[in-house]
Amino acid sequence: MKLIKTLLTILFISLLSSPSWSVTFGDLVERDGLYYEKFTDVPFNGQVTGVEQGSFKSGKREGAWIDYWDNGQLWHKGEYKKGKKEGAWVRYHKSGQLNTNVNYKNGMKEGTLVSYHGNGQLRLKGNYKNDEREGAWVGYHDNGWGMFKGNYISGNQEGDWVGYNKDGTVNKELTGTFKNGKKISD
Repeated sequence: MKLIKTLLTILFISLLSSPSWSVTFGDLVERDGLYYEKFTDVPFNGQVTGVEQGSFKSGKREGAWIDYWDNGQLWHKGEYKKGKKEGAWVRYHKSGQLNTNVNYKNGMKEGTLVSYHGNGQLRLKGNYKNDEREGAWVGYHDNGWGMFKGNYISGNQEGDWVGYNKDGTVNKELTGTFKNGKKISD
């Protein structure tokens, strides 16, 4: 009996002192930008399983992460570095069809974004710089017709823009000349 108690005590202590736990994301709470297991004051280290899967280090997401839709399809995947998105992130529609490819640098969108409608048609294409739209952007309706075309500077529409309705006719609300994100003429 004493041997069983000793073994159980050793097992219990080894589980408590384990540097890595596997929990679901719902078992965690966020406080001041760090994640903790509920009812603790120690930043979480370990694996998260379930619809969101990945690792935490000192309360921050670290390494590869994947999320799933409630139907089991992959929703998005990418990497975290010290709690911030880093590198290529890919998102999918609930059907499994590719939705968006975008890159992150230190948690901010950086570089080319390409996005698709659920039917596979191109939806958006443009660039980000420091998490703001920058340069030429184009958008398309799900039927393949153009939706808009124009330029951004520091996240603001700039210069001549042209917009189209789903039937290919000009959309007057989206068409005109813009300065610092404000339409200044038709």
